Amino acid sequence: MALLRDSRDHLESSYLLSHVDNPVAWWSWGADALAEASRRDVPIFLSVGYASCHWCHVMAHESFEDDEIAATLNSNFLPVKVDREERPDVDALYMAATQLVSGHGGWPMSVFLLPDGRPFMAGTYYPPSDRAGHVGFPQLLEVISRTWRTRREDVERQAEDLSRALERDVHFIDYLTPSSRALNLDEVRAKLRDELVSSASPTGGFGDAPMFPRPTLVTALVEFDDAAAHDGVTRTLDAMSREGLYDHLDGGFARYAVDGAWHVPHFEKMLSDQALLAKCYLNAGRSIGREEWRAVGYATFDFVERALGVGGQYASSLDADADGVEGAHVTWTDAQVFEALRGAQLDQWRSRVLQRWRIESPGAFEGRSIPRLATGEPFETPPELVPAARFMARQRASRTQPPRDEKVVLEWNAYYASALLTSLESRHVTRALELLRSLRLTHGPNGVWWRTRSRAHASASDVAALLNAEIDAYEVTGDDDWLLHGGDLARYLLRHYWDGPVPTSSDPGTGGGFFAQSDLVDDVPIRPKEVFDGATPSAHALATRALARLARVSGETALMIVAERLVELARPLITNHPVAVADLVEAAGFVFDAVEVVIPGEPGPLAHHVRSMSMPRTLLITGSGSSPLLREREMGLAYVCRGGVCRLPVSNRADLDVEVRRAVGA
Repeated sequence: MALLRDSRDHLESSYLLSHVDNPVAWWSWGADALAEASRRDVPIFLSVGYASCHWCHVMAHESFEDDEIAATLNSNFLPVKVDREERPDVDALYMAATQLVSGHGGWPMSVFLLPDGRPFMAGTYYPPSDRAGHVGFPQLLEVISRTWRTRREDVERQAEDLSRALERDVHFIDYLTPSSRALNLDEVRAKLRDELVSSASPTGGFGDAPMFPRPTLVTALVEFDDAAAHDGVTRTLDAMSREGLYDHLDGGFARYAVDGAWHVPHFEKMLSDQALLAKCYLNAGRSIGREEWRAVGYATFDFVERALGVGGQYASSLDADADGVEGAHVTWTDAQVFEALRGAQLDQWRSRVLQRWRIESPGAFEGRSIPRLATGEPFETPPELVPAARFMARQRASRTQPPRDEKVVLEWNAYYASALLTSLESRHVTRALELLRSLRLTHGPNGVWWRTRSRAHASASDVAALLNAEIDAYEVTGDDDWLLHGGDLARYLLRHYWDGPVPTSSDPGTGGGFFAQSDLVDDVPIRPKEVFDGATPSAHALATRALARLARVSGETALMIVAERLVELARPLITNHPVAVADLVEAAGFVFDAVEVVIPGEPGPLAHHVRSMSMPRTLLITGSGSSPLLREREMGLAYVCRGGVCRLPVSNRADLDVEVRRAVGA
């Protein structure tokens, strides 16, 4: 049996655990659920959400805790509950169906399936009764149940039509018309830059509200030294770190802002966002020389360590709601500020506190204020206000806190390890290496990789993100162990996720890229492929970057052939729609125009200097291991190479800078 309530002792997902005691008899997704729906000859009601999703909680309270609605679901459907963060493949497949049916997506996602898993109807949130143009959930269940009984052929025909459209949608890359135009990455990057500058908002970010952080888009602009690109970077990074998206009293970034000015966040905090944003701020701060941005990155690390650490690894998220109220733990009134400061005998700082964090009366969020920095205030709290900030944080901690989703997602932990390695600080580097070693033990036992500690098989993004992080670790340490284990990960990726024959030097144009999910998973009717960027890089981009980087440092040309094939498959998108695949544009650079800096021997001042430089598409190869670029090279000298062809060695920073500039401009 695959009933959630019978599996509670083995569930890692806080989202699933929150539903085990619903009157709805939820099943876990899998072959058992499909078989049971077939045996009972009832449609499946699939509900997909995640722990920090506000509207998921709303629908759960309104409908899934209602005895009458639960009775209808249990009698006429097989109800199945999925955590989208645990099964991103299931989420991606049925989100595509939802968008095809309704024209939009979101969570909670509500999909009706045939017993074999093919969808025939889909939507998102449904209220418990008809409301403002939304059909009520009980009425919807009644209509679908009646149609299933009386017009089964129509339902099956709709499922067939939708499945054909869905297969084309989730395998979009298979239907691209090959381009005869040669790929010019300099032109692509210039096009990407122009599109980003034209869509840059005066208040920061790109496009219209809601405003999502897109670190890759910021990084793409950092590379350009013109005023418009610099302005786009500055406005975006300043807005995200100074307005309400960033939590100025407890640290960390919210998932997104509902308004165009980054003032009002959707309050959940995801590990993936903390990792990708911290890395972006550190790199941009280093490149542009803004120490404040580097401070944002380090402060974000502090938040993750304090709020998300679990057994040497990191939990996936904090909820948007506290005690059922969205943002109740974050917002303030001026009276609450006065009370907190009076209790600490810091009354004299009241007006200064209100001014710095823009706490107004009444506040703009349901009469309360979301702390954000006033114009001219530094990101780091001025020394004279540190005691006040501490006591306010202490008072805030006494409120009901949002639940934490304890599951440890391999992909997101790998992003965090990469971010820590970017810092150059020994304590963060040590933490990153410990984290990566622990992930091998918990998520990759017995040669099989798992997304969440042996419950859900790893996705292609999990494996590729970990491979990228291990190459980062190799660059920092020069330790061959990371390179060797990276080779194992690459082989696992090709063995379990590649579509068709693997390309070779004699047949480089074969194979259809990576499926998002492993061939060890057999409970989805269609295995999606993922090429477009979302909140995190696509599996296609992650794999391209990882395989190209590993090929360059290890000399495994077979891996570079695969990376080249991945770029070729998506060449029409890269050329014509770079904003949609910005992570892949960056990854393609490691395939075609990367620079390798080779410094044999233990990492020393020259190696540290290379890592502190702002230079995209660069790999540092150091140590005394198996990389062919280390052979017959003199210890302590630096060799700047492109495509394995190296310039004359240098022994000091000034000459190294000259050689790097020549290589980049070559």
